[in-house]
Amino acid sequence: MSIILIIAAVIFVLWLLGFIFFRALGWFIHIALIIAVILIIWWLLTSVFKFF
Repeated sequence: MSIILIIAAVIFVLWLLGFIFFRALGWFIHIALIIAVILIIWWLLTSVFKFF
């Protein structure tokens, strides 16, 4: 597994825990989700173009 995917997974899990337990951090939680999604997309694009 790539380090980018691991970081994205950790950020996603932290976002999920924060969304469930810490509702007061609303904007920060959604920024963490956006970063996680961007990292997952980055990982997918780099792994797909690695074969070409």
